[in-house]
Amino acid sequence: MKSVWARTICRLLVVLMIWTPYQAAQAGMIGSDQAATASSQADRNTVLSFVSRGDVAGQLQSLGLDAATAKDRVAAMTDSEVAYLAGRIESLPAGADTAGVILLILIIAAIWWVWKR
Repeated sequence: MKSVWARTICRLLVVLMIWTPYQAAQAGMIGSDQAATASSQADRNTVLSFVSRGDVAGQLQSLGLDAATAKDRVAAMTDSEVAYLAGRIESLPAGADTAGVILLILIIAAIWWVWKR
Protein backbone atom coordinates (compact mmCIF):
# COMPACT_ATOMS: atom_id res chain seq x y z
CA MET A 1 0.00 0.00 0.00
CA LYS A 2 2.84 2.34 0.82
CA SER A 3 4.45 1.82 -2.57
CA VAL A 4 1.17 2.66 -4.34
CA TRP A 5 0.96 5.97 -2.48
CA ALA A 6 4.63 6.66 -3.12
CA ARG A 7 4.25 5.99 -6.84
CA THR A 8 1.12 8.15 -6.99
CA ILE A 9 2.78 11.07 -5.25
CA CYS A 10 5.93 10.70 -7.38
CA ARG A 11 3.88 10.69 -10.58
CA LEU A 12 1.97 13.75 -9.44
CA LEU A 13 5.19 15.57 -8.59
CA VAL A 14 6.75 14.67 -11.95
CA VAL A 15 3.68 15.94 -13.80
CA LEU A 16 3.68 19.16 -11.79
CA MET A 17 7.40 19.68 -12.38
CA ILE A 18 7.00 19.20 -16.12
CA TRP A 19 3.98 21.46 -16.17
CA THR A 20 5.68 24.26 -14.24
CA PRO A 21 7.00 26.85 -16.68
CA TYR A 22 10.68 27.59 -16.36
CA GLN A 23 11.57 31.16 -17.11
CA ALA A 24 14.82 33.02 -16.84
CA ALA A 25 14.49 36.19 -14.82
CA GLN A 26 16.13 39.34 -16.06
CA ALA A 27 16.59 42.37 -13.86
CA GLY A 28 17.22 45.90 -14.98
CA MET A 29 16.42 49.50 -14.26
CA ILE A 30 13.55 51.11 -16.12
CA GLY A 31 12.29 54.64 -16.04
CA SER A 32 8.95 55.63 -14.59
CA ASP A 33 7.71 56.62 -18.04
CA GLN A 34 8.32 53.06 -19.33
CA ALA A 35 6.50 51.54 -16.37
CA ALA A 36 3.55 53.90 -16.76
CA THR A 37 3.35 53.22 -20.50
CA ALA A 38 3.36 49.45 -20.00
CA SER A 39 0.63 49.51 -17.36
CA SER A 40 -1.50 51.98 -19.30
CA GLN A 41 -1.20 49.87 -22.45
CA ALA A 42 -2.19 46.75 -20.49
CA ASP A 43 -5.21 48.59 -19.08
CA ARG A 44 -6.16 49.83 -22.54
CA ASN A 45 -5.90 46.27 -23.90
CA THR A 46 -8.12 45.05 -21.06
CA VAL A 47 -10.81 47.61 -21.90
CA LEU A 48 -10.54 46.94 -25.65
CA SER A 49 -10.86 43.18 -25.16
CA PHE A 50 -13.89 43.77 -22.94
CA VAL A 51 -15.52 45.94 -25.61
CA SER A 52 -14.72 43.30 -28.25
CA ARG A 53 -16.57 40.52 -26.41
CA GLY A 54 -19.71 39.33 -28.16
CA ASP A 55 -22.14 39.95 -25.32
CA VAL A 56 -20.77 43.43 -24.63
CA ALA A 57 -20.79 44.32 -28.34
CA GLY A 58 -24.42 43.14 -28.55
CA GLN A 59 -25.38 45.25 -25.55
CA LEU A 60 -23.63 48.29 -27.03
CA GLN A 61 -25.39 47.64 -30.33
CA SER A 62 -28.76 47.59 -28.57
CA LEU A 63 -27.87 50.95 -27.02
CA GLY A 64 -27.09 52.38 -30.47
CA LEU A 65 -23.28 52.24 -30.38
CA ASP A 66 -21.35 50.02 -32.75
CA ALA A 67 -18.14 48.27 -31.70
CA ALA A 68 -15.87 50.35 -33.95
CA THR A 69 -17.12 53.60 -32.41
CA ALA A 70 -16.66 52.16 -28.92
CA LYS A 71 -13.06 51.20 -29.74
CA ASP A 72 -12.42 54.69 -31.09
CA ARG A 73 -13.78 56.17 -27.88
CA VAL A 74 -11.56 53.92 -25.78
CA ALA A 75 -8.58 55.05 -27.85
CA ALA A 76 -9.50 58.69 -27.12
CA MET A 77 -9.71 58.16 -23.34
CA THR A 78 -6.98 59.42 -21.01
CA ASP A 79 -4.77 56.98 -19.14
CA SER A 80 -6.48 57.68 -15.82
CA GLU A 81 -9.93 57.01 -17.33
CA VAL A 82 -8.72 53.76 -18.87
CA ALA A 83 -7.09 52.69 -15.58
CA TYR A 84 -10.31 53.38 -13.68
CA LEU A 85 -12.41 51.47 -16.21
CA ALA A 86 -9.95 48.53 -16.32
CA GLY A 87 -10.06 48.35 -12.52
CA ARG A 88 -13.84 48.22 -12.61
CA ILE A 89 -13.76 45.48 -15.26
CA GLU A 90 -11.30 43.38 -13.25
CA SER A 91 -13.38 43.74 -10.09
CA LEU A 92 -16.48 42.29 -11.75
CA PRO A 93 -17.20 38.73 -10.61
CA ALA A 94 -17.92 37.46 -14.11
CA GLY A 95 -14.81 39.09 -15.56
CA ALA A 96 -12.38 37.93 -12.92
CA ASP A 97 -9.43 35.70 -13.71
CA THR A 98 -10.31 32.00 -13.46
CA ALA A 99 -6.84 30.52 -13.90
CA GLY A 100 -6.68 29.44 -10.25
CA VAL A 101 -9.99 27.60 -10.46
CA ILE A 102 -8.97 25.83 -13.67
CA LEU A 103 -5.65 24.82 -12.09
CA LEU A 104 -7.45 23.41 -9.05
CA ILE A 105 -9.86 21.42 -11.24
CA LEU A 106 -6.97 19.97 -13.27
CA ILE A 107 -5.08 18.93 -10.13
CA ILE A 108 -8.19 17.28 -8.66
CA ALA A 109 -8.86 15.50 -11.97
CA ALA A 110 -5.26 14.22 -12.10
CA ILE A 111 -5.45 12.94 -8.55
CA TRP A 112 -8.79 11.25 -9.24
CA TRP A 113 -7.45 9.66 -12.42
CA VAL A 114 -4.38 8.28 -10.63
CA TRP A 115 -6.53 7.07 -7.72
CA LYS A 116 -8.99 5.19 -9.96
CA ARG A 117 -6.27 3.64 -12.09
